[in-house]
Amino acid sequence: MKHYDAIIIGSGQAGTPLAKKLAMTGMKIAIVEKRFVGGTCINDGCTPTKAMVASARMAYQARKSEELGVIIGSITVDLKKIKQRKDEIVKQFRGGSEKGIESTKGLKLFLGEAKFSGEKEITITYPNGSKDILQADLIFINTGAKTIIPEIDGLKEIDYLTSTSILELEEIPEHLVVIGGNYIGLEFGQMFSRFGSKVTILERSSSILAKEDKDIAESVASILEAEKIDILTNVEVRKISKKNNDQLVVEVKTAENIKKINASHVLIAVGRAPQTADLGLDICGVKIDKQGHILTNKKLETNIKGIYALGDVKGGPAFTHIAYNDYTIVYRNLIEGTNYSIEDRPIPYCMFTDPQLGRIGISENEAKEQKLDYKVAILPMSSVARGIETNETQGLMKAVVDVKTKKILGAAILASEGGEIMSVLQMAMEGGITYDRIRYCVFAHPTFSESLNNLFMKIES
Repeated sequence: MKHYDAIIIGSGQAGTPLAKKLAMTGMKIAIVEKRFVGGTCINDGCTPTKAMVASARMAYQARKSEELGVIIGSITVDLKKIKQRKDEIVKQFRGGSEKGIESTKGLKLFLGEAKFSGEKEITITYPNGSKDILQADLIFINTGAKTIIPEIDGLKEIDYLTSTSILELEEIPEHLVVIGGNYIGLEFGQMFSRFGSKVTILERSSSILAKEDKDIAESVASILEAEKIDILTNVEVRKISKKNNDQLVVEVKTAENIKKINASHVLIAVGRAPQTADLGLDICGVKIDKQGHILTNKKLETNIKGIYALGDVKGGPAFTHIAYNDYTIVYRNLIEGTNYSIEDRPIPYCMFTDPQLGRIGISENEAKEQKLDYKVAILPMSSVARGIETNETQGLMKAVVDVKTKKILGAAILASEGGEIMSVLQMAMEGGITYDRIRYCVFAHPTFSESLNNLFMKIES
């Protein structure tokens, strides 16, 4: 039996910095990781996917170069080289995280699977079958989420892809069928289309990006369809079977009929579920919801005093930056005596299709549902000088503002570097800067953010 001041389960974007900061205060800290240090973000999430998105964008830009008067010739995509570059970046980031843990005095890394064996007791099982038992007064759960595998007839009989396994491909799929029309599915769909795959996206809702405003979802769909990506909505995947030549047949039910789609690969991208099933939460008494998310209060503490949950495992917005912010809230409250909570914090996010979709605050749909007195400003990117100059005119800027206070309630920026433009508006929202001030603000010319002037000029008063 080994006693620590605190145990962190999971070395993701909340767990690792929290473990290091707590150890730096003089506490004796244990961090347990069953797979790779760094969690999903570094190993098979943000870092590798955005590295590969950069390669896909380069291929797309190269094919478009003639529009700017640059003649390149035929374009060849080497997926093995793309994967090699991605792997090197992941190795660099993971290595940096490991080094940071190893060099922190008072912090010990355990590479095994953690399970509660008491209220404040953890049993670690190592790959060789040996075990360790740790106890601590404080326990932080940062185990993240994993791909949801839907119940589809025949799915278990094929080698389907997930957002993790697709990153290991070294040959470009002939025809990739993506089941799921949200962030993960759309990013991978566009990426592999640009690599040279035929891509079909299947979505059970009436549109892709069903939680976004209709005009935003339709604009994204039109951009993808212009790149010859097939998008089928309102469909139910009924069955997947394998032909004799290892080709796959995906059977879908549409409003009109049953349709069969031949495919070489199938990517499952219908969502992610919290990794709580194997934690032994029934033993320690921590409560979860029907989906398996750990229930916490606004300060991220569970129903058991001294046990906290951070990141995707607790539900809510499943973003790396939210997990990191969870760490800062818990650390400052515990060590610095502050009183921060997750209530009313900004939730920015970005989908890294090309163009990007940057989002902050509420959508127009949400403003309607809340019966707010609001106005909407919309500016197509085809009217943005910087976009015209760089040949990046797809998408639009959209903002929702309060009529009386003139505060910005939310924004959706579907544009080249949409995430960066969105961040400008987030800073305005954080600082209480009203849209009428941004309308006449002096921005450097010619930049994308400068067009926020023109965006808010769409509102008359």
